[in-house]
Amino acid sequence: MTALPKVRILEKIVNSGLVAVVRAESSDQASRIADACAVGGVGAIEITFTVPGALAVIADLARRDVAQNILVGAGTVLDPETARAAILAGAQFVVGPSVSPETARLCNRYQIPYMPGASTVTEIVQAMECGADIIKVFPGELLGPGFVKAVMGPLPQARLMPTGGVSVENAGDWIRAGCVAIGAGGNLTAGAKRGDYQSIADLARQFIAKIREARGSAN
Repeated sequence: MTALPKVRILEKIVNSGLVAVVRAESSDQASRIADACAVGGVGAIEITFTVPGALAVIADLARRDVAQNILVGAGTVLDPETARAAILAGAQFVVGPSVSPETARLCNRYQIPYMPGASTVTEIVQAMECGADIIKVFPGELLGPGFVKAVMGPLPQARLMPTGGVSVENAGDWIRAGCVAIGAGGNLTAGAKRGDYQSIADLARQFIAKIREARGSAN
């Protein structure tokens, strides 16, 4: 896989507007979810480190043709050691549930986008000061689009993306509140538990349509 410049990776995430968050029961299930997401037009997929054999899944996806159409990132990254291993495996962006200055420095050193989680204004500012490229509003189901709208008042420069509780029904609300993208997990990938991967591709298309609608795009 040809390495993309950091600016291109961020551009692709924002242009697509959808990051698929994968918490699968097996590495095979995670790979099949990734394939379905690619079919559905998802711009980026986050393989969390709660997936069995996550590093091998990241490496496999980075090598395969799916990587030509979709960015592959690592999620639930808590420390720079895990981030470094993920980057060596081929991860193109790194996501964490909280802000880790050490992980931020590591990602900045290698020009890999870092997207830490934050749930308060203080944490959002700390993430920006660490050089975070996009800040994950987490847990989204507790904070809601209203939180993002309130934050964007004093911090219009914040680039926010929610995860947790993001659905087709509320996807547009997050974008209209000011988010640059959304992260969808269980509400997108639930079909994998019953072997229905087509539903994932179908839902991905619906998510993307809602994002474009909210952005006022006719494309």
